[in-house]
Amino acid sequence: MNKYQRIYLKKGKEESLRRFHPWVFSGAIHHSDDVHDGETVEVVAADGSTLGFGHFQIGSIAVRMLSFDTTEIDFNYWKTRIKSALDTRIAIGLADNPNGNSYRLVHGEGDNLPGLIIDCYGKTAVVQAHSVGMHIARNDIAKAIVEVMNNRINNVYYKSETTLPYKAEITEGNGFLIGNSDDDIAMENGLKFHVDWLKGQKTGFFIDQRENRKLLETYAENRSVLNMFCYTGGFSFYAMRGGARLVHSVDSSEKAIALTDSNVRLNFADDNRHQSFCEDAFKFLERINRDSTTGNYPYDLIILDPPAFAKHRSALHNALKGYTRLNQKAFEKIQSGGIVFTFSCSQAVTKDQFRAAVFTAAAQARRNVRILHQLHQPADHPINIYHPEGEYLKGLVLYVE
Repeated sequence: MNKYQRIYLKKGKEESLRRFHPWVFSGAIHHSDDVHDGETVEVVAADGSTLGFGHFQIGSIAVRMLSFDTTEIDFNYWKTRIKSALDTRIAIGLADNPNGNSYRLVHGEGDNLPGLIIDCYGKTAVVQAHSVGMHIARNDIAKAIVEVMNNRINNVYYKSETTLPYKAEITEGNGFLIGNSDDDIAMENGLKFHVDWLKGQKTGFFIDQRENRKLLETYAENRSVLNMFCYTGGFSFYAMRGGARLVHSVDSSEKAIALTDSNVRLNFADDNRHQSFCEDAFKFLERINRDSTTGNYPYDLIILDPPAFAKHRSALHNALKGYTRLNQKAFEKIQSGGIVFTFSCSQAVTKDQFRAAVFTAAAQARRNVRILHQLHQPADHPINIYHPEGEYLKGLVLYVE
C-alpha cells in the first residue's frame, strides 16, 4: 500500500515539473486517488514515473510541489529545508547582523517551500501559511524552526487567518505555537520599529522594502518628504535619519497612522519634523497646492507604496489604470527637481506593465521624467529561477524636472 495518495497527470503535462516549476494546475490532472485538501500527495506522470511530492489543494493550483524526487515529507524534511534557508540568510549577511534582527527566513517558492512564509523579528519567528498543507504541518514547522535556528529564535507565532484559502474548513486562529513574547520591537539597519504580528498586515512589517528604504535615506537630506500609504512609517523614519527637512506620512487607516507615529517617536523622540495624516491618498494629493508666495509645491520627495492594486489577473486592467492615476497625480504635484519613489507589489503586474503605466502618467502630467533606479525585492525574498512568478515587487526612482 502506498504511503501517499496519488495524482496522475495527463500525457505531456509533466514537462513543467521536469523543469522544476513548483505548481501543478488542475487542468493537468488526468485522475487521482481519493485526495483531500492539504494532503501530501505523490505526483505521477502518464508513464507511471514519480515526479515528486507536494501539497494538494482544491483550486486552480492543485499541487504545490515540495520535492522533485522521492524525498520523504517528514520532520527531517522541514529541518533540512529551513536549514538551507538559514544558510542563505547567513551568506547574504542578514542572519546574525548586529545592525538588524529582522529578515525573511523562508519566502515560499523562492526557498522551495511553496505556501510558507517565515519572518524573523528578534527572538520571534512569525509563520504564515498560504496553503492548507502548510497549515496542517504548522507544528512540525515551528519545532523545526526552533531546532534549526539554535537559540536565534525562542518564540514562534502563527498568523494565517487572512492568508489561508477562504474555502478551507479551518477553525484554528492566530497565536503562539511555541513560547510567548510581548517584546514587539525589532531593528532594521540600526532603526527600531514596532511589529504588530497580532493584527498587522502581512507578518507585522513590510520587510521587503528594507533595501529601498535604505536607498531613500540617501536622497532625503534637506528635502520635504511625503510618504503615501505609509502603513508603519518605515520610509518616514528612514527619511528623517537621512536629514529630511520635514516628513509627512499619509494613510487611510487610523491604526497605521498610530503605528507610524509610534515608530517615529521610537527613533526620533520630540522631533517636530514629522506630521501624520489619516486621509485617502488620492484626496490628499488632490488638495496639494502651490505656495502662494513662492509658487512652489510643498514636496520634493514623494513615496508611492500602495497595497496591491491587482491580487488576481482579473483585476489587472483596473490596477494599471490605478497606478497611472496615482503616479500622474504625484507628477503633477511635486516640485521641479523632485524625486519620486514609486512601487507596485502586485504579482499580476509585470515590470514592463508597471513601467508603461508610469510612462503614461508622466506623459499625461506633461513632466520630463528620468529613471534613476529600477528597484525590486531584496535578497531574503529570493526568486526561484524556475518560478518567475515569484518576482512581485517592482519599483522606480524617478527624477522629475
